[in-house]
Amino acid sequence: MFDLFPIENYSSIYYNIQLVVILLTLLHTQLFDYRDRATHKYLTIIGWPYALFIVLYIGLRPVNGVFVDMTTYAYMFYRETIGNPVEMGSDIAFGYLLKWSARITNEMGFFFICALLYIASLIIACKNFFKAYWIYCFIALVASFSFYAYGVNGIRNGMATSIFILGLSYHKKPVVSTLIIAVSCLFHQSMYLPAAAYLITYFINSPKVYLIAWFAAIPLSLVFGNFFVGVFSGLGFADDRLSDYLLSEASANEFSSTGFRWDFLIYGAIGIFAGWYFIFIKHFKDPCYQRIYGTFLIANAFWILVITANFSNRFAYLSWFLLAIVIFYPFLKKRFFAYQHQVFGGVLLLYFLFTYMMNLIKPSI
Repeated sequence: MFDLFPIENYSSIYYNIQLVVILLTLLHTQLFDYRDRATHKYLTIIGWPYALFIVLYIGLRPVNGVFVDMTTYAYMFYRETIGNPVEMGSDIAFGYLLKWSARITNEMGFFFICALLYIASLIIACKNFFKAYWIYCFIALVASFSFYAYGVNGIRNGMATSIFILGLSYHKKPVVSTLIIAVSCLFHQSMYLPAAAYLITYFINSPKVYLIAWFAAIPLSLVFGNFFVGVFSGLGFADDRLSDYLLSEASANEFSSTGFRWDFLIYGAIGIFAGWYFIFIKHFKDPCYQRIYGTFLIANAFWILVITANFSNRFAYLSWFLLAIVIFYPFLKKRFFAYQHQVFGGVLLLYFLFTYMMNLIKPSI
């Protein structure tokens, strides 16, 4: 469907369309208030068409090596169709999805199902969290730095993170929430880290404690970074993939700049600052938000400890996938500013500009 232009331009077209949508949203937020009828009309007009575009654009992309891991997943699907499946380890849910898809559809259908699961989970979660304003959070989520990459490349991990967010959105139904988060772990074992972090927040829901731990992780990583890389790889977190990511040589395609990534630390610190500001300065008392913020702090602190590893970007995403919610959740739940709609639009644009810069202006990271 979307193979009418060179495959090399696929991502740039996606990000430029996103830029147009965000600029339109920015314009609208500057002209109208949250409660204006025009705002609700805009959300109705832009919401479902934009969500449908994201699903179709990612789900119907050509099978091509430019998406890196996509050819690996295509090979796994092929082996499933000929009765010679790849061993899935403990990623049981993804294994069943692969088997089921191989019985009812072709290769393109499989990738569309993956994209639908990846994106529909976020849509449902946003509607659970924010009702009529769901599209604002959805735009922020798909504008996130790694969203596109984990839709077309790290597919299994991407679906797992979306399902995890879906589980968070059922926080008022603990049993349902727990089951959905458990499913996310069965899609990709890396989700045990944010799942464990979220569980900890039920016993210690104290943002102050996690903030102190996050700040402490920075000097600890600077001084003892190699020690923590060795410790965590030796523990075998999730499975052998941890050791592979922590200790193997980095390729140019994966992460061309290694070492202590101050740029990415600052990127994550945006969420740290946002949570601190709303909770401690604006006194935003929302238990669900505090747990999400605590989960983000714990997972991001873990990444900081192993930040010097060659594939630490894979661990960064275990907190980054929550960044949009950490930043924008308060905006959509409570009024803090006289011109909050305008502030929201400005913050959304700034948030996306990092994504735009890193993926189009500075693609080699």
